[in-house]
Formats: sequence, structure tokens, C-alpha cells
Amino acid sequence: MSGTPAGGRYRIEDLAHASGATVRTIRAYQDRGLLPTPERRGRANVYGDTHLARLRQIADLLDRGYTLASIKELLEAWNTGRGLGGVLGLVAEVHGPWTDEHAARITRAELDERFGGSPDDAALAEAVELGVLERIPGRDDEFLVPSPQELSVAAELYAAGVPLTAISAHLRELRGQVEHIAARFLEFTSEHVFARYLGHHPPTDEDAAEAASLVRRLRPLARQTVDAELARAMRLFATRHLQQHLMAEDPEPSGALTRSVRLPAATIDAVQALVGEESAAAFIAAAAERELAARTLDALTATHRQSGQLDQIG
Repeated sequence: MSGTPAGGRYRIEDLAHASGATVRTIRAYQDRGLLPTPERRGRANVYGDTHLARLRQIADLLDRGYTLASIKELLEAWNTGRGLGGVLGLVAEVHGPWTDEHAARITRAELDERFGGSPDDAALAEAVELGVLERIPGRDDEFLVPSPQELSVAAELYAAGVPLTAISAHLRELRGQVEHIAARFLEFTSEHVFARYLGHHPPTDEDAAEAASLVRRLRPLARQTVDAELARAMRLFATRHLQQHLMAEDPEPSGALTRSVRLPAATIDAVQALVGEESAAAFIAAAAERELAARTLDALTATHRQSGQLDQIG
């Protein structure tokens, strides 16, 4: 056989070139049962388009974060006739964009102009580490911006007088809190919505397709709920903050902004031991606000799910 594949027939070297995998990787996949057995012709193994498609499928699943063990499980389910189309559709749906925003590019000169006019290598490295900017291979003077909105917010804060170090620290803190909200939302929907579709591994083709449809329907709900709750919380705390500043020199009217609540002494002692006596009241208030926000999120999601079930019944 020549080095050029003909009619969908490949030597292992040709298959490696066409797929982007190495010969060693192909042989390892073969040993693990991830690739069908090649056709034997004389002393050589001959591969076909099926092998090429499988290699590209494996590479795509690896890029999405799947392990070789989980990929093998999915492929075995497919080979036994359970189907993989719905599963891959679910993978694509979850891995797809969760925002309408599109990535953009920005040059180093444009960055410097937006943030003070002079190069700041430390701030640049911090932005890359946080994922606000991504390096483009072969280009030292241009960067990918996954979220132009996030970069614009940083630029506006900097223009308002916030130091870059403070912006980075705030983003790290905010990211941790938002990831907590995302994890909580995922746990909630997994328990009440997706458990019936994803209770077995891997799910059937039909269940995976139904789960993908639900992801598509619920995807905007998380963002809408957080937007609504953030707007409510910002109005509440901004109003309180303004009132405190405007009334700083006047005695606070009785019962206007605060109300006494009886708490067990052991609870007060535990909070004071954790954050100090001077911060105990603020800590308890923040904990209560966070619990209220979590319950509101749960209630909104449950309402949406019940509405969807009524629509299906109707």
C-alpha cells in the first residue's frame, strides 16, 4: 500500500496523520478496546473510515473532560445497541455556550490604553491566570477575550479609581461565590429534575435526549434567577448603605432599620468565636440573607418545573 489512503483504507501511519493522534496512541486505544479490530491484510493491519471517525469522537470527548474509562463505557453501550446519539447530544448541550456573548480579540496596545496607558506585566499575567484573557499561540501582541463584558466591567472599575489588584481580588472572591451558586443549582436540579433520566450509567439514548432538551429549557433559568436576586439584593443593600451614610451623624430612629431577635447564647458565642464580637451581628445578618436567597432560588426553580409539568399535561 502507498502512504496515501485510498477508498477509506489506511495504514496505521496514515490513520495517525489523518486523525491527529500518534501511532502509539492508536495502539493504546486498540489495547483498551476503544477502537474496532482492524482488518488484517497479509502482515499489515488496515484501518477504515470507521476507525477515523471513532478517533475523532474520542478526541472530542476527551476535550470535553471525559476520561478514557467513561468513554469506553459510552462506546460499549453504543456497540450493544443502546445508542449513543442522545448521549452525545446531551454532552454537546452541556458543553455548549451558556451565554449569548461571543469571544473577541484585543491587542496589547489596546489593553494598555484601556488600563492606564502604560504596560503592566503583572496585571496582564493575573488576567491570563484568571481567564479574563487567553494567549493566542504564536501571537505575543494579541489576546483572546472570552467575555468582552467582563473585561469592560474591569475597565470601567479601573476608570472609576479601583486599583487593578483590587479588581482581581474581587473577581476571585466573586467567582468562588458564583461557583457555589452554580453548584447548588446543579445539585437541586439533579435531585428534582434529572435523577429520573440519569439514574443509570450510561443513560439510554431516549433518556439522554430528554435530558438534553431539559438542559436547553433550564439553561436560561439559572441566569434569570441570579439576575433577579442580584438586582433585589443590590437595591436592598445599596439603600441601607446610603441611609447609613446620610444618617451617620443623626441618632438612628428606633425600629427604623433594625429589629431585635432572640438567639440562643450558644449560637452567639459560636459566632463571636468565629468572627469576633464586633463582626458577629454582620455575620448573622449575612448568613440569614444567604439562606433567604438559596430558598428563593429553590422556590423559583420548583415553580418553573411545576409550570412545565402542567404545560405537558395540558
